[in-house]
Amino acid sequence: MIIYGVALLSVCTLTGIAIGQMLGQLIGVPANVGGVGIAMILLILAGTYLKKRHLLNIKTEQGVEFWSAIYIPIVVAMAAKQNVMGALTGGPMAITAGICAVACGFLLVPVLSKIGNDQVEPSTSPTSSAVR
Repeated sequence: MIIYGVALLSVCTLTGIAIGQMLGQLIGVPANVGGVGIAMILLILAGTYLKKRHLLNIKTEQGVEFWSAIYIPIVVAMAAKQNVMGALTGGPMAITAGICAVACGFLLVPVLSKIGNDQVEPSTSPTSSAVR
């Protein structure tokens, strides 16, 4: 049932926001620090956990997947807006940090590409030695 997806999303959101508020207080920032990201991670972990334990029927799983698909793009858009506003009002340090983050992301593309590549060398595959 789709309502269980909404319930799981709300529990993860409230938990993530509470943790983000506590993190903000611990580091002395009067704001929610990473609460939405924490909520997304909790939603992914909870959905995966419940799916592995076969505690989700098909309708409930569809509800969780639906709300996961809706939740993440909205949060990314909200965070992007906040990052742009922070960069514009934060001065050169915020802009420098943004440029460095983008540069690191570009540099990691080849590394992540190699990690995701599952090709087997032709000389080590079992079928190539059997054919010879």
